[in-house]
Amino acid sequence: MTIKVLTANRLRDGEVVWYGADGEWRETIEGVLVARDADAAAALESVGKAAIRANLVVDVNLIDVEDRGGELYPLRLRERIRISGPTIDYEPRKTASA
Repeated sequence: MTIKVLTANRLRDGEVVWYGADGEWRETIEGVLVARDADAAAALESVGKAAIRANLVVDVNLIDVEDRGGELYPLRLRERIRISGPTIDYEPRKTASA
């Protein structure tokens, strides 16, 4: 089985969050709770559903990751982008005329 972790967006500000081994939602993938079998994955899914019902997060996903020498690496491009931030520079280039 592929290693899985739980990710979502925090409801109050939209930030990408990851479910931590300490039972808290965190903003980085470091220290997340890892599911290494089907039972652990099902337990993580239950955590995600409960967090949705509690209005803590939205867009909850159990995603596949790979352990690369102690660092978790998401297999899908979407999740790699969510870890590293936007793929474009969205800093405004023009200012409004006065």
